Amino acid sequence: MKTAAEILGNPEYQAISYGGYRAKSREVQPTIQQLKNDMKIMHAMGIRMLRTYNLQFDHAPNVLRAIRELKQEDPTFEMYVMLGAWIDCQDAWTDHPNHEFEDPANNESEISKAVHYANEYPEIVKVIAVGNEAMVHWAWSYFVKPGVMLKYVNYLQELKSMGKLSPDLWVTSSDNFASWGGGSPDYHNEDLEALVKAVDYVSMHTYPFHDTHYNSAFWEVHESAVADASDEERIEMAMERAVFYAKNQYNSVKAYLDSIGIKKPIHIGETGWASVSRGLYGPNGSFAADEVKQALYYKKMRAWTDSAGISCFYFEAFDEPWKDPNHEEGSENNFGLITLNGQAKYAIWSLVDQGIFEGLMRNGNTITKSFGGDSAAVKATVLVPKTVNEK
Repeated sequence: MKTAAEILGNPEYQAISYGGYRAKSREVQPTIQQLKNDMKIMHAMGIRMLRTYNLQFDHAPNVLRAIRELKQEDPTFEMYVMLGAWIDCQDAWTDHPNHEFEDPANNESEISKAVHYANEYPEIVKVIAVGNEAMVHWAWSYFVKPGVMLKYVNYLQELKSMGKLSPDLWVTSSDNFASWGGGSPDYHNEDLEALVKAVDYVSMHTYPFHDTHYNSAFWEVHESAVADASDEERIEMAMERAVFYAKNQYNSVKAYLDSIGIKKPIHIGETGWASVSRGLYGPNGSFAADEVKQALYYKKMRAWTDSAGISCFYFEAFDEPWKDPNHEEGSENNFGLITLNGQAKYAIWSLVDQGIFEGLMRNGNTITKSFGGDSAAVKATVLVPKTVNEK
C-alpha cells in the first residue's frame, strides 16, 4: 500500500477529479457497476488517484466500495482516493448566507463520515480534503472563514495523533489559489497562517479557462503581437499563456508560504478546460472552449506538473450533465476528457489509438473518438482567440 507522501508528486500516480453522475440530477446515483466501469477506464488511462467532493450522497462511499471490489477481483488493480468533505456556512444556498458562522449539522456530519470511511478503507483513502472552494469569497452561496476550516483540520490531525486515524493519512483543504494567500491581501490573516501550518499539504485550484472572461488581459493580445502568426500559431501561443498564467498562480501561493516562513508541498487540487460553451467562453464570449484547446491545456499542464513533481487533479474525467441541467452546452457540463456516452475527446485520442480501452464500456458504449475520429472536423470547431487593436 502506498501512502499519500509516496503518491502525491509522483508522476507514475496520475490524479484526476471524478464524478460518475450520468443524469441531470445527483438524485440519480450511478450504480456500483457503472462506477466500476469508470474505474477501469481511468485505470487504463494511467490514473491512480481520484478526488471526490462530498459525502452528502452515496457516490463517494460507493466509489470506495467499487474500488475494493475491483481489487478483490484483480489484486493488481490500484486506485486511491482523496476523499472530500463538503463544508458550508450558515444558511448556505439561500438568498442570505451568513458567512460569519458555519452550518454545524452539515459540516460535522461530513467530517464524521470522512473519518468513518478513512478507517473503513485505509488501503484506498489516502487524503481527506476539508471543503471545496469553501474559503474563496466568490463562492457566495456557502463560503466560510478560514477559522472554520482550521477547526476541522486540527480535529482530524488530533485524531491521527491519538491513533484514531492512520498517521499516514494526509489532511488538507482544497481551494482557489487566492484563498491560500496567492491573491488579494484581504485573505491574509492569522487563521489562514494557522491553517497552512496545520495541513499536510496545500491543495490549490487554478482556472485560466474561467479567467479568459473574468481576467482576459492574458488571453487577448494586441494584433501587432501576432500579426504574422497563423491561426494555429495563435492558438498555441494562447495556450502557452494559459499555462504560464496557471504557473503564476501556483507560484503566488508558494510566495505567500515563503513570506510566512512555511514550507509545505503544494499540489493542484483542480484545473481544467471545457470543450464546449454557448455562454461566456464560446463563440459568444472569450472563444476559449473547444476540444483542441482543451487538449493543448491538458497536455501542457501534465507535462509541467509531472516534470515539477506536482500532483494535478485534473478536472475532470467525465462530463457531468447535472452541473448545468438546463443548458446541455453549458461549459460546466463539458469539462470531462470523456463524454457521457464514452467518446474520448481530442486530448486522449492517442490512447484510443493505443488500444488501451479495448473491452471497456461506458453507458453501454465502447470507448471511441469524438467527432468520429475526424481530425479535420474537430479542428473546424476551433475558435481563434480574439485580438485587440493598439490604442
